[in-house]
Amino acid sequence: MMHLGALPYAMKHLGLSAPVYATEPVFRLGLLTMYDHFLSRWQVSDFDLFTLDDVDAAFQNVVRLKYSQNYLLNDKGEGIVIAPHVAGHLLGGTVWKITKDGEDVVYAVDFNHRKEMHLNSTILGTFVRPAVLITDAYNALNNQGYRKKQDQDFIDSLVKVLGTGGSVLLPVDTAGRVLELLLILDKYWGDRRLEYPIYFLTNVSTSTVDYVKSFLEWMGDHIAKSFESNRANAFLLKKVTLIINKEELEKIGDTPKVVLASMASLEVGFSHDIFVEMASEARNLVLFTEKGQFGTLARMLQVDPPPKAVKVTMSKRIPLVGDELKAYEEEQERIKKEEAIKASLVKEEELKASHGSNAKASDPMIIDASSSRKSANAGSHFGGNNDILIDGFVPPSTSVAPMFPFFENTAEWDDFGEVINPDDYTMKQEDMDSSLMLGPGDGLDGKMDDSSARLLLDSTPSKVISNEMTVQVKCSLVYMDFEGRSDGRSVKSVIAHVAPLKLVLVHGSAEATEHLKMHCAKNLDSHVYAPQIEETIDVTSDLCAYKVQLSEKLMSNIICKKLGEHEIAWVDAEVGKGDERLILLPPSTTPPPHKPVLVGDLKLSDFKQFLENKGWQVEFSGGALRCGEHITVRKIGDSSQKTWICCSCPWTRVHIPELLTERCTPNFLAARVLSRS
Repeated sequence: MMHLGALPYAMKHLGLSAPVYATEPVFRLGLLTMYDHFLSRWQVSDFDLFTLDDVDAAFQNVVRLKYSQNYLLNDKGEGIVIAPHVAGHLLGGTVWKITKDGEDVVYAVDFNHRKEMHLNSTILGTFVRPAVLITDAYNALNNQGYRKKQDQDFIDSLVKVLGTGGSVLLPVDTAGRVLELLLILDKYWGDRRLEYPIYFLTNVSTSTVDYVKSFLEWMGDHIAKSFESNRANAFLLKKVTLIINKEELEKIGDTPKVVLASMASLEVGFSHDIFVEMASEARNLVLFTEKGQFGTLARMLQVDPPPKAVKVTMSKRIPLVGDELKAYEEEQERIKKEEAIKASLVKEEELKASHGSNAKASDPMIIDASSSRKSANAGSHFGGNNDILIDGFVPPSTSVAPMFPFFENTAEWDDFGEVINPDDYTMKQEDMDSSLMLGPGDGLDGKMDDSSARLLLDSTPSKVISNEMTVQVKCSLVYMDFEGRSDGRSVKSVIAHVAPLKLVLVHGSAEATEHLKMHCAKNLDSHVYAPQIEETIDVTSDLCAYKVQLSEKLMSNIICKKLGEHEIAWVDAEVGKGDERLILLPPSTTPPPHKPVLVGDLKLSDFKQFLENKGWQVEFSGGALRCGEHITVRKIGDSSQKTWICCSCPWTRVHIPELLTERCTPNFLAARVLSRS
């Protein structure tokens, strides 16, 4: 699973062209994120790791899937089915279920068990006993408090600084966790009737929010229901102003304000420049909502808080003027001439190669005799032979007589003019999708605003000027966890519920990974792996799976039971060998009887209906089923145990399959209870 940020580099430098699978929001917002990343670096350096064209080319390989959509891979992936499911961490974020030969591998890195303002919680807990679970130990050592209190503390911190005349900077990502922050700020600003301005500043901020407005079906159920009932779009932000350049921010001066600016690392982007301006004022606040990556300015500030002096590099891209512009234009003209000469040489080589393939055509004075005779016969009515001598031009052997292109207009006309077909002017969905990457920002469903488009397409000759400076950091620095990941306690609970046969831990510090590994090894019946970076591990299943064909004779004797949309049956058979694969045949001897088997997790309501059909008088009472006057049936244990208890005789346990037989009558159940007492 490749991080989207690595796509352009992999396409350009590694020559990778394999398809990448993602949801629609990840595709659209990921594209805008890469635009913002490129522009933030290009504006302060001669960034050449990849270009906007590389970004477009990389995202053309993205195959967009819907949640719970089973997608069958082709070619080398034949037989593998992948399906994205809700992760709850980002809009469109996924937990991947990968199925091969009946075994499931679940890839669940960065998931959130909590329901948030714009996202549902993950469905990871619905998976039971996969062959392999790959998850992360990122938050294994952290425990979170209540979300509502966390949100209130967050707002209180901002209001306290704003009330003293200071401003707040939140270094954020382009289109990820910042969406949750925008909703929190917009809601609490409205609830408390606060008038301090809030600005969302990235190179593509307006385009980002415009896209998000159209992704309501990917958000939490409450957002979709609100839109269906009163057409209220949660991202019609009333208290947040969207801007795409720093000049708009400078117009308001030192007024107390909240600014959410990219990038979160503080290395480049608008957040870098705003931090340099705000750092020297003790009344200001820089509030981090995610841990900084190693080696970044954000990480350094989080580990070693102020007061301190920090060396930073201030860079700026300015247009070329005067002699520099003239020299640049002359150089570009020279490069164009060289490219034209190279192109003409290549074309000449291609022509020589095509001529050399036909020995007769290589000599312009040699004319095929048969062709001459045909020409003579064709022209005999003019009174003689008309041989054609071609000097200096030899058409390819596959060409036709040279002529200007002519297209006959066969359109129909009526009294009002040419008759048109409306379907010819209707753009199909696949055409709309293919036009997405016409150019940087082109074809984005009209959601790329003019200012962003001009910035993306700006080709004015320019250069970067830089200077180093020392900043005395006196402002307050605070970290609050808004990363949207499950904490350590919840991760342990989810893993215990999923109960994988094999567990692989990745993406975490050495301390956190070792802590979670020891916990799982002690409390789970699973093989636990914690590979190092670039280490390869073998998690191949110990089971052997074979493709077999059921014979018609065997199928005719099978009794199927309906289970939801499917039918299941117990099969006793012998394995034989067919033409190309194994085949299951009816057993040659009478098979021994088998015990009842429960498939799935029986619900109390279903079991109530079953007992009623067997003649019991059953009713719900205190979360249990009261059967008659003396027996109460209650489910205990987790879904994997499927054990029930009769509360009138608490020392007696009756396993579900024993109840799901044709003998399950009041007398039978009473006999089972008495026999075990």
